[in-house]
Amino acid sequence: MNEIVLSGCTPTPLSNYLKALGILRLLSQVYPEIRAAWRNEALVLHTTLDRAALESFFLREYQPTPITAPWNGGSGFYFQERKSKEKDPETGKKIKLGIRDQPTEATRIVDSVISSTSERLGAYRSALQLCRDQVKRLALEEAPKGEQKDRFILMLRGSLPENCLEWIDAALLIVSEGTKFPPLLGTGGNDGNLDFTSNFMQRLIDVIGTSDGTLPGQSVDWLRMALFGTAAPALVKNNIGQFSPGQAGGPNATAGFEADAAMNPWDFILMIEGALPFAAAAVRRNADDPYGILSYPFTVRSVSAGSGSLGEGDASASRGELWMPLWKKPAAYVEIRAMMAEGRVALGKKPARDALDFVRAIHRLGSYRGISSFQRYGLLMRSGKAYLATPLERVEVTADPQVRWLDDLDKHDWLTQFRRFAQGENVAKRFLMLRRRLEDALFNLSGHTPTFGETQSLLSLLGEIQTTLASSKKAMESLRPIPTLSERWAQAADDGTPAFHIARALAGLYGMGDTPLPLRTQLFPVHPQYNQWMTPEFIGKHASKDTACRVRIHTERKSNLPDTLTSLLARRLLLAEQFKMKDKPLRSAAGVNLDEIAEFLRSDVMDRRIAALLQGLSLCDIPRDVEHGAGEDTVPAAFALLKLCLTPDTTLHDLGLLGNDEHLPVPAGLLAQLVTGNTDNRAVRLVWRRLRASNLVPPFIHGAFPEFCDINPSYTRRAAAALLIPLRFGATRVLARSVLKVPEIETETA
Repeated sequence: MNEIVLSGCTPTPLSNYLKALGILRLLSQVYPEIRAAWRNEALVLHTTLDRAALESFFLREYQPTPITAPWNGGSGFYFQERKSKEKDPETGKKIKLGIRDQPTEATRIVDSVISSTSERLGAYRSALQLCRDQVKRLALEEAPKGEQKDRFILMLRGSLPENCLEWIDAALLIVSEGTKFPPLLGTGGNDGNLDFTSNFMQRLIDVIGTSDGTLPGQSVDWLRMALFGTAAPALVKNNIGQFSPGQAGGPNATAGFEADAAMNPWDFILMIEGALPFAAAAVRRNADDPYGILSYPFTVRSVSAGSGSLGEGDASASRGELWMPLWKKPAAYVEIRAMMAEGRVALGKKPARDALDFVRAIHRLGSYRGISSFQRYGLLMRSGKAYLATPLERVEVTADPQVRWLDDLDKHDWLTQFRRFAQGENVAKRFLMLRRRLEDALFNLSGHTPTFGETQSLLSLLGEIQTTLASSKKAMESLRPIPTLSERWAQAADDGTPAFHIARALAGLYGMGDTPLPLRTQLFPVHPQYNQWMTPEFIGKHASKDTACRVRIHTERKSNLPDTLTSLLARRLLLAEQFKMKDKPLRSAAGVNLDEIAEFLRSDVMDRRIAALLQGLSLCDIPRDVEHGAGEDTVPAAFALLKLCLTPDTTLHDLGLLGNDEHLPVPAGLLAQLVTGNTDNRAVRLVWRRLRASNLVPPFIHGAFPEFCDINPSYTRRAAAALLIPLRFGATRVLARSVLKVPEIETETA
């Protein structure tokens, strides 16, 4: 087997990719043992042929596939209307006579092929003559439209030979509601004024002529240029259309690509031949799709995510995206054809409908049918109203399946519904921006295991989205809240920093007994048990049977983190009374050590980061903390007394400080005293008395209470906020030992 590197067949532009498929397809019809793979940005053939035999096949043996589209006006089957020499005095244009008998360049090229004597064009001649006969039988003077066009296409498909059907299936979809056009071949084999079939026939005449024996003068050089990328003189002045933006006529091109550029005829011929593998599955996969996307191999709706070159307008005006597979191991055409025929990538149980679905799906699968990467193309409107296949990026397929915790956003179809809502009509601009940021984040994270920072950024973004949804009545009516995210989110975001541990401990707060009270139900107006917005309609419907609908749980956030935490704490203590809880709802699945709480008390450096993380982490199920260490730092004795007084009774029971039936209530007015500055050390006095009344005796005598005097004035406000932050069991044990006269405290963990 020889290795022949086709340097002229590269993954970009799209014309070169399709050309590569066309070469493999045509060779395999005669040499089925041939294999091909992509290596170093070129297609490599594994074949018994040598370079000379390869050239000879295309120059002397290649028989073109009959490519024809008699349903199009520029296909060569319809004449122009005759005009008189006289001009209309009002418009200044020649008067049309209503007689269609004027030949066009397209009709002339059809005549040339039908009258040709080349054996290589025999199948083409027969197909064109059949089409001409059908047009004449139906007395069509111009291209049919609407239902007549649909019936004409069905009739053609039933009467044309089999070698024409692959082209028809690649160019259009015949469905019950009418004919649809997959984006790869424009609108049924033409793009604007550029008819692919007429152009294809013209280029064939350029390279193989109309009779056997002699080749047109430049055909050999043009073929070598197409195959191997060598230079060739005297290219044809014509347009390759949407497939190669660099040859689409430049900025002066219009929707019809009238601005011609130099083109290699062999490039166009082989490119069209290479579009045919995308055919059969186009019809077979045409299932009902509520999003209106044609079921076509590796073709999805366009999104602006993942490519900095795309804007919102680009995605909305796009015909879609093509994800062209690249493979490194040599494969036969039948294998590639089978892959194209399926051409389906599913995200879970649903097909990938847009580029974000697609990139998530291929990465969660790991290696997909031997494909190593995909070249992403957007069929974008450029140069007026012309669509160009614009290369966007190369997406590598990971060898191993990626973690799937991002799929939590698909619960109840939330991600799809949010994206649809955030790009709908009359939606606020902030939702458009949040959707774009979320799509970019998910697109970028799908291909690798996210770093701590990337996961935290995504969680912060989701918290921002939840906040924005909660501020819009329209959004709450249209969307559910963000689904509860699994523990894996919190695990993937854990960078081991004090700020993260504090935010995680706060996010892990829950209720007592059968009464749930997750922190997210305070941060956002959601039901504490069901993932539903607490809208007036929901509250009114359930208030008679649900206590959560009769009390105010949602707590307005303040301008800074300490005030927000203090407000959350005050509301939780009030809710404990309203829900008739037997204990303080201040336990958490996770806690912090003394080093971390001390750092929070001393400085506000972490506040902004904690606030950003807290919203997103509150959406997660927080895993139970496996660390129990107390830390090595110390906190002021005054704070230790306050914290013990707000420690849940169950923790004090576990420590052996309270009996099983004993309760340590929170002194009335404690938080208010701290927030206003703890004048005369009143807060400490309150907890000292409360602790003594519960037989938890501090070693301080009356009049010698520990104070906060050595700390800056804002300390007491931070101390009030820190009372909400759950401590690890070991840290609470150390606090108790430091400020209480108690026997040896139990050492087992809660």
